[in-house]
Amino acid sequence: MCQIANISRSAYYKWLHREKSQKELQSEKLLVLINQAYEERNGILGYRQMTIKIRREHNINVNHKRIYRLMKLAGLKSVCRKKKYNYMKSTPEVTAENVLNRDFKAQRTCEKWLTDVTEFKYGDGKKAYLSAIFDLGDRSIVSYVIGHSNNNALVFETFDLAATAYPNAKPIFHSDRGFQYTNKTFKLKLDKAGMTQSMSRVARCIDNGPMEGFWGILKSEMYYLRKFNDYESLRKAIGEYIGYYNTKRYQKRLNCMTPIEYRNYLTDISA
Repeated sequence: MCQIANISRSAYYKWLHREKSQKELQSEKLLVLINQAYEERNGILGYRQMTIKIRREHNINVNHKRIYRLMKLAGLKSVCRKKKYNYMKSTPEVTAENVLNRDFKAQRTCEKWLTDVTEFKYGDGKKAYLSAIFDLGDRSIVSYVIGHSNNNALVFETFDLAATAYPNAKPIFHSDRGFQYTNKTFKLKLDKAGMTQSMSRVARCIDNGPMEGFWGILKSEMYYLRKFNDYESLRKAIGEYIGYYNTKRYQKRLNCMTPIEYRNYLTDISA
């Protein structure tokens, strides 16, 4: 083999018995941590999320490019799929201007809330619906409700949960023009809570971009990776994922904190 590779026998034995460098030893340690984290979250972590997780949970200052190379070497990549969009036509009773106007930055929590309903399929073509409210201040899910029907009750309950949890909140409340949000009763709820209603323009999903983005994350990192045969297992999985997203999923835009960590951070600096 040495003759074929055109190297000396002494060079081969020197390589065979050499000690590993500190960099190689660290890479081996990182590969163990990468594989553990990858298995823990069922392969949903890409190199960016992996980098933040290793930095935060193991206090290792590592560059994202190195994590990318190690994951590539190990044949690991995020298994997430792209989401699909579904649209529902509605005849509005009440409409509002796009007050939010794609200004997705918020200096504090309870300043700007986004909301929407998305659909999930399970079993033999059955459907479940998830209604949620998203806070732009810390990018957390403020409240959510899962149901069998996409109806007013689903949205109203989601709003009531958020209003009860944050009775002093008076945010800009942004949604699309779905029938639940253009309902007169829902408008009365907003007015009673002192919130400012804002709506996306017709066929402009980007006007509610962060909310759509959350649906994509949830479905890519949880829903598309599994097959759900019954409503209860789907409901449980959604609840577990939202808990993970709020309390354990680090976000670079939140200074590598989780949404709830960032909420507490904002509370501390404003105190």
